Amino acid sequence: MLTSAALRTHLLATRLAGVVATSRERSLRSYRLFAARDPRALMGLDPEGAWRQPDLLALMAEKCGVSDDPQHTSGQDVIDPERTLVALDAFAERLRVAARRGVPVLLGTGHPHRLLGFYAALADALSAAGCTVLTPAQGRCVDITTRFGLRTYNLDYVRGVALMREPGVFRPGCEPGAHTHSPLPVRTALAAAAEAGGPLPGLVIGDHGWVCGAGQLGFEAIGLADTDDPALFVGQAEGTVSVVVPLDDAVRSDYYRPLTRYVLNRACLSQ
Repeated sequence: MLTSAALRTHLLATRLAGVVATSRERSLRSYRLFAARDPRALMGLDPEGAWRQPDLLALMAEKCGVSDDPQHTSGQDVIDPERTLVALDAFAERLRVAARRGVPVLLGTGHPHRLLGFYAALADALSAAGCTVLTPAQGRCVDITTRFGLRTYNLDYVRGVALMREPGVFRPGCEPGAHTHSPLPVRTALAAAAEAGGPLPGLVIGDHGWVCGAGQLGFEAIGLADTDDPALFVGQAEGTVSVVVPLDDAVRSDYYRPLTRYVLNRACLSQ
């Protein structure tokens, strides 16, 4: 069994926490965009509060452990591993409750090349525990505005985890899928589930727009977020999102395997 101390060591060694690859410049830019209500930073959230940039910096210092010094404007950002561990325990508890109640679950990621394996293991464990892993709107086209203009993607599921795939693009041996922050995929999936007469998810698990978009629509949502993803932490502060785990969301995919073991063991879902 992986202990908290061993996982803390792993978090620091792989830079999932501690000094992370996400730059301070990138994080501060995200806070500025969120304060300006830029949809790219909101990820589907409609905040109740004003959330100026100083407010966001204070929140991220509290939730992630980043520096609260506004004069610190360059270099690498920092995530406190203790905050990550506490959040992982809360994340595991929500999984445990969902499994005990046997609620339908929906999993989706905007980081399929990094996090697909993590979510797929959760989907397998929850399915084995009696939860229905939902896959609504399979193959549905979703138009998403990107920095390159309007792009059309297909909503697909791999091992029970939703992701966006560029039409006709697939490289054998690689985890398919596109990186996106958009809430449109989860809105499409939830709308399709409702149109079909259900079931609707009792828990949505993921990142980026999957968490914020679902939480904004009133679904319980939990997920992972980096220091440049303030929307999820604002959602948590306002009660829209249940649990957010602060960590670097773009390290090597195999670095997340110990987190998977830890979470499933804490949730009493180890297979």
